[in-house]
Amino acid sequence: MSTALPPKPRIIGPRMRVCIVASRYNEQFSDALVENTVAELSELMPNTRIDVIRVPGAYEIPVVAAAVLDRQLPSALIALGVIIKGATAHADLIAGSVVDSLQQLAVQYQTPVINEVLLVEDEKQAYARCIGANLNRGREAARVAASMVDVFQELNRTLPLGTR
Repeated sequence: MSTALPPKPRIIGPRMRVCIVASRYNEQFSDALVENTVAELSELMPNTRIDVIRVPGAYEIPVVAAAVLDRQLPSALIALGVIIKGATAHADLIAGSVVDSLQQLAVQYQTPVINEVLLVEDEKQAYARCIGANLNRGREAARVAASMVDVFQELNRTLPLGTR
């Protein structure tokens, strides 16, 4: 597990669109993830349109992400949510399904899909990753999204679609 945020990527200038699909469940933590992600994106990609779509829980994130990618391809999609483990395997099943679905969407649409749907043991871990400063996964999601947008812009410049 990483204990520090990745370095900030360079600021991206052209107008972009980033979509955040975030769970409402575990509201205190998911709201903090959204706020931190939007704040960091606004700094790193100042000309970017940021659309935030809220869904009831983590399980609903992939289907909405697919709908967004199918209708209007954003430069990146960020999935945010917090799953706190309980006494059963339910949280593990939900988390595994979400991760697999998001990865399939990223490959299918060849679009950066940043997964910060967190599976944590307890509220203390959720606080550290969503509200705390050192492990803040919202800021991390924004940095990864900006880096991946930059990578895809470079790919499009050097390797246009359909060229080999």
